[in-house]
Amino acid sequence: MMHLNPQRNCLWNSTIAIACTFACAVFATNSSAKETSPQFHIQAHRGAGNAMPENTLESFEWSWKHAVTPESDLRVTKDGTIVCFHDPNFKRVPVDITDLQKNQSIEKLPLADVQKFDVGKFRGSQFAGQHVPTLASVFAEMRGHPERLFYIDIKSIKLDQLAALVRKFKVERQIIFTSEKPQLIRDWKKRVPESMTLLWNRGSEEELTKKMDDLRKTDFAGITHLQIHVKVIDLKSDEPFIPSSPFLRSLGKELKAHHIVFQTFTAECNDEQVYQRLMALGVESFATDYPEVTLHAMQSFRPEQRQ
Repeated sequence: MMHLNPQRNCLWNSTIAIACTFACAVFATNSSAKETSPQFHIQAHRGAGNAMPENTLESFEWSWKHAVTPESDLRVTKDGTIVCFHDPNFKRVPVDITDLQKNQSIEKLPLADVQKFDVGKFRGSQFAGQHVPTLASVFAEMRGHPERLFYIDIKSIKLDQLAALVRKFKVERQIIFTSEKPQLIRDWKKRVPESMTLLWNRGSEEELTKKMDDLRKTDFAGITHLQIHVKVIDLKSDEPFIPSSPFLRSLGKELKAHHIVFQTFTAECNDEQVYQRLMALGVESFATDYPEVTLHAMQSFRPEQRQ
């Protein structure tokens, strides 16, 4: 479980209840809406943000329970099984392994060896015993639960293999295929046109401006969510964000006209004011390492604060 300040437990429970009601209402509305009107999502980075160990089935279940959408990174084991794991090696996450094992990778080990690693304990002894899940096991928990959505960020997989697994478990409309490569998103939409997608973008405002210009040439083809990485400088300054507030406000209006969900990601941000300032600029969705903070910021935000 997430370890919260006791004074905030009641507030957190209230926030969850409101968020669950909000999410259910939005899902019900969207079920009969056109594909061009994608849902609002809070993306829990790497599963449940900092609330749980990353990329474990337990973290995904935690996020679904708390009305946010987990995100996972996908790799393929040596024997061809898609699993949920972020890093290119085992130096950071598993504990109690040898130096030789730390330098290995998902792609060089069979599934049986990968699942021997404890990937929970690095967040605390209370999480000991959590293991790398197969994507099939995650999809099995989603099947029959259309409210359970799932961001998938591919690291080393083949699209055809992923598409076949998605169709096997009938979760085409529950996944949000995530990439920083527009062509990869277009290739994916050819295989699973029913799915949602997210294009994430990082860089300077100049670099982002060029990327957006390139996307306009294709009329944002295949994209249902677009994410911008935002750096927070100082909320007390005239311009607290990179890219700038005018850039974010303008892009938000443009994306809304295209029925594309505008999402931002501010890494390791636990300041509610940041999320509220971004919502005031027209941001409609967040990727977050702090689901509790983000949900409460949403609850506290007032539409009349929008600029």
